[in-house]
Amino acid sequence: MDDLISMFTTYGWVSEVFLILFITAVVRFIAKVFLDGAERRATATSNHWDDALVHAGRRPLGLGIWILGISFAAEIVGGGAQAEIFDYVGQIRDVAVVWLIIWFALRFISAIETNLIQGKHRAKVDPTTATAVAKLLRASIVITGVLLVLQAFGFSISGVLAFGGIGGIAIGFAARDILANFFGALMIFLDRPFSVGDWIRSPDRDIEGTVEDIGWRLTRIRTFDKRPLYLPNSIFTSLAVENPSRMLNRRIYETIGLRYEDVNRLPVIVANIKKMLEEHADIDHRQILMVNLVSFGPSAVEFFVYTFTETTDWQTYHRVKEDVLLKIAAIVDEQGAEIAFPTQTVHLQMQNEPSL
Repeated sequence: MDDLISMFTTYGWVSEVFLILFITAVVRFIAKVFLDGAERRATATSNHWDDALVHAGRRPLGLGIWILGISFAAEIVGGGAQAEIFDYVGQIRDVAVVWLIIWFALRFISAIETNLIQGKHRAKVDPTTATAVAKLLRASIVITGVLLVLQAFGFSISGVLAFGGIGGIAIGFAARDILANFFGALMIFLDRPFSVGDWIRSPDRDIEGTVEDIGWRLTRIRTFDKRPLYLPNSIFTSLAVENPSRMLNRRIYETIGLRYEDVNRLPVIVANIKKMLEEHADIDHRQILMVNLVSFGPSAVEFFVYTFTETTDWQTYHRVKEDVLLKIAAIVDEQGAEIAFPTQTVHLQMQNEPSL
C-alpha cells in the first residue's frame, strides 16, 4: 500500500493531465454543438453579419480550446519534469491566443468583404471601396498583432515604435516610388475615378481596357486583345482617365450626303428621319435630337444626325445604330434620292478644226 501511495504521489500528474485533456475534449464537443446550432440560426436570418461572425469564429475557437487545454497540461507536466522548455509555456500560450484573435478578425473581415462585394447586404457598397477598407483593416490588425506578440516576449513597444519612426524616415527616402504608388492607390480608393470591372481609357496615353485589380502598388488592366497591362498607381495622379462604363448614354453622330440633284427632296427626307428617331424605342428622347442640313460639300449636300441611345452597352449600341442607319437609307430610297459618294465631273471643250 505504501508503494502504491508513493507511486500515485510521484506520478499523480499523469492523471491530472489526462483529466485536463478529457475536459478539453468535452468542452470542444460542447462548443461544436453550440456553433452548429448558432450556424443554423444565423443562416435562417436575413442578416449576414451573424453568418460572418459564426463562420469566422468556428475554427479559431475550436483550435483555441485545444491550445488552452494542452498548455495547462504542459504546465503540469513541466512541474513534474522540471525541464526548462516548460518555462516558456505561458509565453507560447499568450502568443497563440493573440494569433487566434488575429486569425478570427481576418476571417471576419474577409467574410464581410465577400458579402459586400457579392451584394448580400442591403447597403450598396462599391466593391473597390470595400476591398480597400478590408486591406487597410487587415494591415492594421496584423501590425497590432505583431506588436502584441513582441510585448509577450518582453520587447518594449515604445522602443519598437521609436525605431520604426526613425526607420520609416530612412525607408521613405529610399522608397519614394513605392510610397508614391501607395498614395496613388489611396487616391483611387478615395476619389473612385474607376472601379474593378470598369472600362477605362486615357487620351494622354495608349491605355484602354477593363480594370481587373487595384493593388497598393499596381493596377492591372486587361486590354481588348486580352493582354494584361500593369500600371503603377502613381501614374493616375497626373493622368487624364476616361471612364466610358459610367456614361449615361451613347451618341449616334453621323454625317450623310445626298446628290445635288436630290436637294429639293432634302426637307422631306430630314423631316421623315427626325420623325423616325422620335418614334424609335431605343432612342433616348430626353436628350437632344437633331437632323439638319449642315453643308454643301464638294460632291454632296450633307446633313447630320445627332441623337443618343438608351443603352450604354457596346454591343447593343451597335445593333441600335445599325438599325437607325438602315432606316435612314430606306427613307432616302423611298423619296427617290440616293446617298452620294465622291465624284468628279470633267467638262471638255472641243476646239474648232482649222478649215482647208
